[in-house]
Amino acid sequence: MKTLLITGATSGIGKALAEHAANNGYHVIACGRNKDVLATMKAHPNITACQFDVTSLSETRTALASVEFDIAVLNAGTCEYVDIENFEPEMFRRVFEPNFFGVVNCVDALLPALNAQKQLVIVDSMARLLPFTRSQAYGASKAALHYFTKSLEVDLHHKGVSVKTVSPGFVETPLTDKNDFEMPMKISSAEAAKVMLKNIERNTQSIFFPRVFGYVLRFLQILPAPLQKRLSLALKHKQ
Repeated sequence: MKTLLITGATSGIGKALAEHAANNGYHVIACGRNKDVLATMKAHPNITACQFDVTSLSETRTALASVEFDIAVLNAGTCEYVDIENFEPEMFRRVFEPNFFGVVNCVDALLPALNAQKQLVIVDSMARLLPFTRSQAYGASKAALHYFTKSLEVDLHHKGVSVKTVSPGFVETPLTDKNDFEMPMKISSAEAAKVMLKNIERNTQSIFFPRVFGYVLRFLQILPAPLQKRLSLALKHKQ
């Protein structure tokens, strides 16, 4: 039985992936801050709970120091949108702490255990592909995370570690439930979990879902910058 470690496992995509993997024969180490949700999840015979806050380096190191795993999915994150008329630098720190530095903390704790038998899967977002309105904090954190992952892939190559990126589009989660704008091609967390696990098992290096939305955004990303800006302005006015 393979062991799948998942951060941000008490909500959204992380929770759906933990449940889907556990139901499909994986031993899941569900990591998160919510003690009550973890208590419910660990009632599943294939799920072990691990409570800590990824934004705390000391907590992360302690929690993951001796953990045994085959696949680590670093998924914990948050989202806040910028009000350009009431610019708030502290909000950027709130977003970057879990989205970027939380992953850095986890990688720091897991590095000694990473070898050719291990997979490291890091979840960013398609929001990094275009300059969406009000997404300066969230998009920047995910763009930084994507670069970090790709660079890490290069520097872990000699160890044979399989490093993967996951870039979701709109997925139905408690975070996206707060959005007050149209979310094209949105899928459920359960659908996202199935796609993620299938592609992890296939050893896909870069995972995008929903698939069609991923194709569209990656095509738009290669357009000249002025066209990208015009498109983003049109989407802003539509919202």
